[in-house]
Amino acid sequence: QVQLVESGGGLVQAGGSLRLSCAASGRTFSSYAMGWFRQAPGKEREFVAAISRNGVSTIYADSVKGRFISSRDNAKNTVYLQMISLKPEDTAVYYCAADSTISLYLLHTKAPDYDYWGQGTQVTVSS
Repeated sequence: QVQLVESGGGLVQAGGSLRLSCAASGRTFSSYAMGWFRQAPGKEREFVAAISRNGVSTIYADSVKGRFISSRDNAKNTVYLQMISLKPEDTAVYYCAADSTISLYLLHTKAPDYDYWGQGTQVTVSS
């Protein structure tokens, strides 16, 4: 089992940047592929990005491609989401999630494929 704690959210103007962090407990962080999802008020939770267990592979939602980058540091049990050129439509609660896949490279984009979730961090982008 793994506990996840997100941080780094906040209020930023359109065009600004934020870096989210997700710290994981436990000694098996490298056993999990990690994902980022977000949920805006009145909307369903949507996929944002995912990174493989070894950090080699990443995938992104079309809406954030070219603006968001996910990375991880397995020695620090932490995954990051660097966000640039933020837009008001990026406003949401951002969640990190862990997927206990045995594959080094397989990445999932659907929430039910993830086993553990953080509590979320609010990102608000003002226009």
